[in-house]
Order: sequence, then structure tokens, then C-alpha cells
Amino acid sequence: MIETRGLRKRYGRVEVLRGLDLAVRPGRVTAVVGPNSAGKTTLIKSMLGLVHPDAGTILFDGRPVRPDGRYRARVGYMPQVARFPDNLTGTELVEMLGELRRDGDGAVARPRDEELLDRFDLAPHLQKPLRALSGGTRQKINAVLAFLFTPDLLILDEPTSGLDPVSSGALKDKVRAARDAGRTVLVTSHVLSELEELADDVVFLVEGVAAFVGSAAELASETGEARLERAVAKMMLRQSLRIVA
Repeated sequence: MIETRGLRKRYGRVEVLRGLDLAVRPGRVTAVVGPNSAGKTTLIKSMLGLVHPDAGTILFDGRPVRPDGRYRARVGYMPQVARFPDNLTGTELVEMLGELRRDGDGAVARPRDEELLDRFDLAPHLQKPLRALSGGTRQKINAVLAFLFTPDLLILDEPTSGLDPVSSGALKDKVRAARDAGRTVLVTSHVLSELEELADDVVFLVEGVAAFVGSAAELASETGEARLERAVAKMMLRQSLRIVA
């Protein structure tokens, strides 16, 4: 679905991505994990066209992405913290994004998926200005927007942050349903117990390179740990020992 080849990005003297090669398998949930400053955020922003790599290639469906960014019409993105225009209501925000998503003939390119509006019981809040909503309610709208246009690729950054347990469960159900429908999901989270519920594949980033790419079962076999949290901790310890050595 989406792939990077030799991806490099430097901020000043710090090289955040160092020739990253990564292929996200279609129709699966891939968890991207790693220590702080591993390059996770820069990787996501590069895939979204929000950061321009210094070198390397990003491919979407086997083709290099174009500068016009048309591939992004097939991508749903849920940032960790959404920046919404505070003066708009939830309804106005959805309508505005619908207009932006229209194709050249004026028709909405993809059908809307509004299931999360009902699952989150957002109807009573949609006519309120976004500035008047709680952080949790804004996060629910953030999730709705990621799924709204039935994207082929979903990129979710700390998706359950700020959600109550019921809403978190509903969102995880939605991720599984998207995967079962053949869509591809890339997710990052510091709550590894939640990733364990969702992940088919795991990418372990450290210092801008992929130290492990494979299925969750393969990671368990390599580390001897059945739980994702312990497996990732062991990978981090190994990397620390290599750096010290």
C-alpha cells in the first residue's frame, strides 16, 4: 500500500530518518513503535506530504507519490492533537471537508462513513462551536474525520488519547472493521497494550532506521516475549546495549 525507500530527513545536525526502507502491507494493521526521537512522527508526516524528505522515495500502490498530493484523497489521518478552527461547529467542519474532498466534477469522490458519529453519540454536540467542546469530544470528531471518506489507508497517531473506555473500544472496533474490509491501517501509540489488541504487523524504529519489521507473531518469536509491551522493551534494551558497546 505505502512504501519508503532510502528515506532520509535531517533537521540541522540531527538526521531523523537514515535511509529508511519500509513496506506497509495492505489490508493489515501495522503498529509503529520505538523510543522517543526514533523518527515516528517524521515518518508519518513524510507519508502525508507534510514533511519533504531530503532523499529517498515514497511509493503509494507501487508508484512514487506526486508533488500534487492526489494520493492523499485516499488517506485518512488522525493526528494526536487536531487543530480545528474554533469558530466552526462540528457540522460546519464536516461540510467544509466534504467540499474540499470533491472531485473535478463536483461530486464527492468517496461515500461517507458516518458510523462513528452514532457510536460516539455526537449529534448533541455538532451544532456547538468547536471551542466549546471538551478535549475528549474534539478527539471523537478527530476520529470521525479520519474515517469519514472511507480511505484506503488510515494513519492514526495516538488515536485513543483522551477517549473514555467506551469510546476507545468503539474506535478499536472501527479499526478492526476497516482491516477486515481490506483497508490498511498504520497506527502509533505509547499504550502498547492497546496496540497489542490491534496489530498484525510491527515496525520498531530506532534512530531513524527500522530495527524490526514483521508480524506480531514474528516479534514474539524473536524476543521470546508473548506480550507486545515486553517484546518492545526487550528490543529497546538490545539497542541500548549495542549503542553502549
